[in-house]
Amino acid sequence: MAILYTAHGHATGGRSGHGVADNGALDVTLTTPKELGGDGAAGTNPEQLFAVGYSACFLGALKAVARKEKITIPEDAKVHVEVGIGPREDGGGFGIEVKLSVEVPGMDRETVERLAAAAHIVCPYSHAMRTSTEVPVTVL
Repeated sequence: MAILYTAHGHATGGRSGHGVADNGALDVTLTTPKELGGDGAAGTNPEQLFAVGYSACFLGALKAVARKEKITIPEDAKVHVEVGIGPREDGGGFGIEVKLSVEVPGMDRETVERLAAAAHIVCPYSHAMRTSTEVPVTVL
């Protein structure tokens, strides 16, 4: 695959720490939700960040496939993403489950369903989730 763009970010402190993107535009306090044993302090968590990133990416894919059909997706369209985390059945750690809901006001359901199915093929987040992409781990 020819890489067109690479984002860089890092976190310190784990789930109760701090995260920053390479360009400084994303600079967040990370907190652990009460449901995962945290204190529920103000901040965000990896699941929320993943949900927002997936939502933006999927909406971009939806707009791209619609453009090919000369259909305009309205600016108030939304992709709602639920990211659930819990222990894996194999006992080896945690896993995530993701659900997408597409909301396109003023567009008929059949068209939105067709475009959403096409976007699910195009979106790199959807592809990664579907194919369980291998991620290399390097120690620095």
